[in-house]
Amino acid sequence: MKNFKVKFTLVICGLFLTTAFSQSKLEKILVNENDFVFENGKTIVFRGYNTSDPDKLETQGHWDKSYFKEIKNWGANIVRFPVHPTAWVKRGKENYFKLLDDGIKWATELNLYVIIDWHSIGNLQTEMYQNDMYDTTLKETYDFWRTIAAKYGKNTTVAFYELFNEPTTFNNTLGTATWEEWKKINEELITIIRANGGEGIPLVAGFNWAYDLTPVRENPINAEGIAYVDHPYPQKREKPWKDKWTKDWGFVKDKYPLILTEIGFCGPEDPGAHIPVISDESYGDAITNYCDDKEISYVVWVFDGEWAPRLFEDWKTYKPSRHGKYFKKKINSYKYD
Repeated sequence: MKNFKVKFTLVICGLFLTTAFSQSKLEKILVNENDFVFENGKTIVFRGYNTSDPDKLETQGHWDKSYFKEIKNWGANIVRFPVHPTAWVKRGKENYFKLLDDGIKWATELNLYVIIDWHSIGNLQTEMYQNDMYDTTLKETYDFWRTIAAKYGKNTTVAFYELFNEPTTFNNTLGTATWEEWKKINEELITIIRANGGEGIPLVAGFNWAYDLTPVRENPINAEGIAYVDHPYPQKREKPWKDKWTKDWGFVKDKYPLILTEIGFCGPEDPGAHIPVISDESYGDAITNYCDDKEISYVVWVFDGEWAPRLFEDWKTYKPSRHGKYFKKKINSYKYD
């Protein structure tokens, strides 16, 4: 496996233009063909965890460095921040930026890269969504990424911009959208990000709740330095998974970088269990072996005691849940040279 430790470069004087604090600097992550690489060309494969929404965590008193230390103790080299549009609006830009500033600072100090994720589920083309908490507009989405790019564009800890969490028409109950229309929206977002100084890697998802990347084979996004996203939860396809995964999204890694920004499982008896994630350790073995064979990065959902599938059961002890035990052991097993 081609995995390498991230090195720190200490900034003795000066402030980053895009943040409100001085901090060490992580090496910049770039795209080289179908890999994520450091500037020296060495490949890095990411494995880590999703936080829950920073707004939720701060409200509950959990958005602090000790939370990030626990994520690091579970073997992570990356963390994903899901920003719900309604939380962004409710808290307001400046107050939400305070949360992101702190999270990015703690991540940097612990050698964790960051994905900022615009966490909506639905059809951005029609502006119809699966739940009110995901409500946004095209203008708001464009403005979010313009603002993120201007503020964090040169911050190398913020390596990835996940443009839209889970696109879906929900069998056309949320209206229609073609790949060509979705492609155009993403290309517009990438143009806005780049024009506003965003130097991170845009991440593009496909339909079927970020599962179906088959259109990429014939009609990829027209932009350099990007990567694709998938959320291959167990119930998206019946066992055996391997050949179906390759057909639906795994083929993308032959030409482009690919990162699974949500994976996970839970039993039907687990709190909050819902159909897409109900499975067992056989899914954990299948998805991690598949990723290891192809050097695909992945981020497990979700480092929280309530949201499902939860990775731990208790905020005081961080006692792992069933799927938490699996991924804590697995991610801590990787060796980074």
